[in-house]
Amino acid sequence: MDLRRLRLLRELARLGSMRQVADELHVTTSTVSQQLTVLAREVGTELVEPHGRRVRLTPAGRRLAEHAVTILAAVDAARLDLDPRADPAGTVRVAGFATAVRRSLLPLTARLAADHPGVRLRIHEHEPAEAYAALAADDVDLALTYDYNLAPLSPDPALDVTPLWSAAWHLGVPAGAPPGPAADAPAVFDRFRDADWIVNSRNTADEAVVRTIASMAGFEPRITHRADSLDLVQDLVVAGLGVGLLPGDQPTAAGVRLLPLTGPQALLRAHAVTRRGRAAWPPLALILDLLTAPPRDAG
Repeated sequence: MDLRRLRLLRELARLGSMRQVADELHVTTSTVSQQLTVLAREVGTELVEPHGRRVRLTPAGRRLAEHAVTILAAVDAARLDLDPRADPAGTVRVAGFATAVRRSLLPLTARLAADHPGVRLRIHEHEPAEAYAALAADDVDLALTYDYNLAPLSPDPALDVTPLWSAAWHLGVPAGAPPGPAADAPAVFDRFRDADWIVNSRNTADEAVVRTIASMAGFEPRITHRADSLDLVQDLVVAGLGVGLLPGDQPTAAGVRLLPLTGPQALLRAHAVTRRGRAAWPPLALILDLLTAPPRDAG
């Protein structure tokens, strides 16, 4: 059914006269009559019947007019929701890795509640591969993902990728291990060539970094343990069960020493990823703007 014809029917139910409908919508009376005739043909039943010198809606016409009120209101609401000039409103579904959720997304919640109460977040914790799959299936609107400078990802060209931030990762070793002299990353790795190594259980990116730097040092790391939780990685290090990459900008557990890696660095790079063409949706555009905005001055 054509929305314009439904609007004519709704106005006829409201105003009671084809002439008044024509005057209200700046069309001719014959146009109103013709369009309602077409609408009746589309739905397969009479919508208007003579009533003296005027017309009135049939029972079917009144029922369809009631539906038209709901349908046209929903269409107007959808247009308003998608209007970039309107205040954003809607639920933004996000899949992201834990660090990005804590660092980038959670700080936005108070501002959203205060300034944009119509925008809500639905958050799912996922590693990049899982987040990309959810995005491809249209199960989420935004994916917070990461890769490493030494293990870059090549996302689908149907996706838009916005850089967010980067963080240097260091080698986490038992605190009792000698710090050794300042050295580049391959030399640091070389000191632990005989150790067991710990890598992520749900993503292969950090394993690729470990293998890349180890190959520069001339050995193949013995990958023994796989853990998704950074806390568990630290527990394994403290227990003397291995060494592994850990973020250099976060506190570590007692018993863990971080050895900086340079030449090359191991940089984790966080990204906001959307399906191409979706970022203009006002609630999602707002979240992207907030994610990429400079931090507010605390003073």
